[in-house]
Formats: sequence, structure tokens, C-alpha cells
Amino acid sequence: MRSAFGYDFDVPAGYLNTASIGIPAVPVADAVMASLRDWRTGTGRPADYDQPVAEARAAYARLVGVPEDRVAIGGSVSELVGLVAASLPSGSRVLVVRGDFTSVTWPFAAQAGRGVTVTEVELDKLAERAADADLVAVSVVQSADGRLADLDALRAAQADGTRILLDATQATGWLDHDLGWADVVVGGAYKWLLVPRGVAWMAVHPDYELVANNAGWYAGDDVWSSVYDLPLRLAKNARAYDTSPAWYCHVGAAVALPLLAGLDRAAVQKHCVGLADGFLAGLGLPPQGSAIVSVRLPDAGARLAAAGVVAAQRGAGTRLSFHLYNTEADVARALNALV
Repeated sequence: MRSAFGYDFDVPAGYLNTASIGIPAVPVADAVMASLRDWRTGTGRPADYDQPVAEARAAYARLVGVPEDRVAIGGSVSELVGLVAASLPSGSRVLVVRGDFTSVTWPFAAQAGRGVTVTEVELDKLAERAADADLVAVSVVQSADGRLADLDALRAAQADGTRILLDATQATGWLDHDLGWADVVVGGAYKWLLVPRGVAWMAVHPDYELVANNAGWYAGDDVWSSVYDLPLRLAKNARAYDTSPAWYCHVGAAVALPLLAGLDRAAVQKHCVGLADGFLAGLGLPPQGSAIVSVRLPDAGARLAAAGVVAAQRGAGTRLSFHLYNTEADVARALNALV
């Protein structure tokens, strides 16, 4: 058991794989286990989960810097990005980063039959090419290697008329940022937000209209009177884009997200990036300013695994990621395996 930022984590030494799966704080796991006991014993009731959904929604809004009425819930990032992609006018031009996570890029590529075109560029060319596109879709932090998008440059491109969709899955939870300016911000839960897989959120700017293609009962203006019959009576805010919640995941999110939103985010970023840059320094590499790093050394994955370090192979590199619960001891263990 480790303590970090005032919370206990049952995380093993050498776990440097948050970019794949985050480890919950003990209160988060306890809340999920309690909800599973309610399910197992038949004591849970559907309406019991409305409050956790609302609490997690409000906390996600705080984390990305928007009012909670701008936040919709879904089950995955690709589902929510797909809603944006399906709402684009036919013939739209979309700009993405070469090598970005496919949950960001494939939903747009799937619209090719409507004349939607997707152009890939290198990350450092994204902002200068933004004017050529109707919408830019990009991860704030690249999943494979931790590189950061130039948010200031993208905001400037938005001011010139290009819509901006940001995937904050690999950023929110460690990166001290305010993304409320973007047209759309999506994020998955099960990595840096330390929530069970099965929930994602989407913040939508008030002047960006989507078609509620996934409309169902939970998108209703009054959820519990929206379970039968026409006419369509959607919520008047971003809840119109909601899909039915994965209850037990939201129970965990209702604990984890307020926990993260209540932390000193500048201190969290300093901690996570400090460990990652310290690891790079130990290898004689320059700092990157990200909590995610990738190294290309012979047999790095095997050497780290033999030393009890949990990392991930992504492309040609071995990816390591550093979160709240990691320490200098984890850095030392990884370096001892590689140096």
C-alpha cells in the first residue's frame, strides 16, 4: 500500500503503466465493490445511480474547465467522437495527427462515403495546417510517446474559424490545463482518472451543435419519463447526447473524479512530470515535460519486465507513464533495468 496526495493506493512497486490502466485509490475501489455487492444481493435500484452520474459529470466539468451542463456521458471515446463525426456536414475536411490513437481518427475516416476527407500530418505541423480544415481532431497528449499538442496554437486556429476537437484521455488527471475553450473535449476514464473502464465524457461548446444520433432514454429532458413513447423530448443541454450509463463505473467515477478535481493540479503535474523527466535524465535523454515517455533501447520491454517494472510496448518504443502513486523508487527500478 502506498500513500500519495492524501490517499492510499494498493499499487505494486514498479507499476509504470497508467497510460494503459490506472490504479484506483482505495476509496474508489471500495465504492465499486460496494455497488457490486448491491448488484449481487439485489439491493441496488436503477434510480440509485443517478446521483453518482451527476457527481462524476460535475467533477469532469471542473477538471476540463466547463460548466457541467456542457458535459455528456458515454461509454467510450470512439463512441463520442463518432457522434461528432456523424454530425459533420458532408464534404467536411478533417485534419488529424499521423500516429494518433485510432479512437480519435477512425470515426472521421468512417465518414468517407459522405465525402468527409481526413488528412494526416505530423504533430508539429498541425497548427500551421489547421486553416486548411473545417475541424482538427487531436489528442492533447499522444498515447504512444507522450508528446503534447500545441494548445495555444490550436486556440489561435480556432479563432480563425477552424473547429477543434481534443481527446484529453491521456492528459486529464495529471496535466494542469483548462480546455473549456475547445469546441469538443472527450476523455476516457480508466487511465489517469482512475475509474473502471466503461465510461467517458464529452464537453461540448454551446455554439457547436451535434445531432443526437445515439438518443435514448437517458438523453431525455426528464430521464424517468423518457423511457417510452414519442415524441422526442431531449434534454436542453449536453445531456441530449448522453447514452445509458454503466452504473458501477459511474459509482467509481463519483469518488475518483472529485478526488482528482480537489487536488492541487500544478503540484500533481510537477510530481508526474518530475518523475518522467528524471527517468529520461538517467538515460542521458532531454526532458519532455510529459508524464508519458517512450524509449527505444534493445530489449527494453523484456529487461523492465524482468526487473518487475510494468510498462507497455507501443509502436517501436517501450512506453512508461508516471502518476500520483509513483515514486523515485519506481524511477530507480526502471533505470537499474536499463542502464
